[in-house]
Amino acid sequence: MREYSANEMLSKLISFDTTSWKTNLELIEFVTEYLQGFGVSSQVFYNEDKTKANLLVSIGPKDIPGIMLSGHTDVVPVTAQNWSSDPFDMYAKDGRLYGRGTCDMKGFIACVLAKVSKFVAADLKEPVHIALSYDEEIGCTGVMSLVEHVRAMKVKPRACIVGEPTNMKVVNSHKGIFHLLTRVYGLAAHSSTDLGLNTVTYASKMINYLDELAEEMKSRLPVNEGFDPPYTTIHVGRIKGGTAANITPEYCEFEWDFRPIPDRDDVQDEVLERFQVYVKDYILPDMERRDKKSARVETDILSHVPSLLPESGSTAETLVLALANQNDVHVVSYGTEAGIFQATGGVPTVVCGPGSILQAHKPDEYIAQSELDSCDEFLGRLLSVIKKSGSK
Repeated sequence: MREYSANEMLSKLISFDTTSWKTNLELIEFVTEYLQGFGVSSQVFYNEDKTKANLLVSIGPKDIPGIMLSGHTDVVPVTAQNWSSDPFDMYAKDGRLYGRGTCDMKGFIACVLAKVSKFVAADLKEPVHIALSYDEEIGCTGVMSLVEHVRAMKVKPRACIVGEPTNMKVVNSHKGIFHLLTRVYGLAAHSSTDLGLNTVTYASKMINYLDELAEEMKSRLPVNEGFDPPYTTIHVGRIKGGTAANITPEYCEFEWDFRPIPDRDDVQDEVLERFQVYVKDYILPDMERRDKKSARVETDILSHVPSLLPESGSTAETLVLALANQNDVHVVSYGTEAGIFQATGGVPTVVCGPGSILQAHKPDEYIAQSELDSCDEFLGRLLSVIKKSGSK
């Protein structure tokens, strides 16, 4: 099997259009065949209809705690974005590598896969686990089958490194994400009769309550330093209701999220709990006074990404600080699969990867060549740490 440089591997990975609503199987099949060329077998975890898959690879000795290197294979859409060139055909210019996913986060995956031949050739004293997931960009919903497998391992990894773009800074904490959909059911009528139950009106009351709650969150003193913004955010991003101006809308829905600051477990879902109490105590009684039969409010959690909680002095933090030649840890406001590996998988986890989050999700997304080089050097230092003395 031919060896790829990190740049060559990244170009290959970018050529697979793994936008979240599409399959990632072509990429997974390529990686599986690539690994087989080095005698490395893969475990593949398919979704229910077998259109997408997670992949887990272990290189080195068994039954010994090792290091997990994790990344997601899906990318955000390019629809309606004005790109200067084909987003799935990587090109280099002025020290930058352009293409959808170069930064978020195929750059990290490319560096890891380019290192496989060296991991295989070395006499490792502990294993390297490579974990690739799907559907991270739509709420980290795809990784669970892989995480459940990790949780069930007799000997779990001692550290997990999620390679989201952090400019190779060590991140030990990030906010969580609750992504929700609220549906409001009422009664249609001609607007002149005032006999309907207007779901748009009641949805607006609930949205106004969320806005007041958001202002309250802003006024609280930060519980953890470093977050920008330094409070739990609440955001309503979409609303849909009604069919005509003279028909009382019988249905309305709005999609919203909140991103809690990492803190005690009992306050992570405070926003949702208070919202539900408000609906139960104020909204529903008022709706039912007008039409008890039709009145209904339902809120579903579309996805939940747990916060990554700081674990000062953990095996992951200590290892990655040393590999990155850094003394300080950082926090970020975006969510990652790291919180899931920590909370569900039971593995000490940090985030550290090449590229800047400021370039993610944008047209003409790019990663600096220097960032890719830094990640390659980082993985080289990891290899030095986990191979036995004297091995080549």
